[in-house]
Amino acid sequence: MNYLLDTNILVLYGRNSKIADSIEKEHGIFNGEHNLAISSVTLGELNSLAKQFKYGQKRKERLLELTKHLFVIDINIQKIIERYGDIDAYSQGKLENKPLLLSSRNMGKNDLWIAATASAYNMELVTSDKDFDHLKEEYIKLNTV
Repeated sequence: MNYLLDTNILVLYGRNSKIADSIEKEHGIFNGEHNLAISSVTLGELNSLAKQFKYGQKRKERLLELTKHLFVIDINIQKIIERYGDIDAYSQGKLENKPLLLSSRNMGKNDLWIAATASAYNMELVTSDKDFDHLKEEYIKLNTV
């Protein structure tokens, strides 16, 4: 399977926590059977989180080791940029010819870039939060762990 990992997945694995162990046991994300990627936006988010929450050297090293095994997709690609606009307008219920059947959803800009990347490359987005639920099937394949 081709997986695009949301930032929160790397944060969980970077903690070396029981939650990550449980996710790995159930989903086998890092079992070597999947093509794993992240958006370049995730690198920026991890950098920010490390500074905001004063990650220790061990945790920074674990995150760096995790990212070494992932393909990083740059967002400066026309298909991703186009999909970003589609997903943002759709989430606000303002995309012509694709009505949002729910109330509008305010997504964080980084989440929009991550969703656009998964959508543009037809990758399954692996996340631990519900921020992407309204995009399931319409724009992305979603694996909420």
